Amino acid sequence: MNSYLVVAIGGAIGATLRFAVSEWVGTPQATLIVNALGSLLLGICMAALASDMISKEMTLFLGTGILGAFTTMSTYSVETIELWNDDQTKAIGYVLATMILCPLLAYAGWKAFEISA
Repeated sequence: MNSYLVVAIGGAIGATLRFAVSEWVGTPQATLIVNALGSLLLGICMAALASDMISKEMTLFLGTGILGAFTTMSTYSVETIELWNDDQTKAIGYVLATMILCPLLAYAGWKAFEISA
């Protein structure tokens, strides 16, 4: 299958999932949740690729498509500015939580998959 089509289909799924989480939870909590969950799942996806458990095409579908559209740096950036304008302490907490939690979850996903594989 065409790589662009694989990414596009995954992107449609990821964007829909992100919208659903935002509607269900509200912002900025939803953005932190999708970025944290996306980081964990991308860590698992990349470990699976490195272990030859999934193909490059599946990585494009899951990682670039679904998770690329599911997570969002642009929304995170705008919400940080909005929080900063309302409450600078909350904005700093949001930035710290995102910048610490998301890489830790990506690492945990990668390592957890390596152990189980």
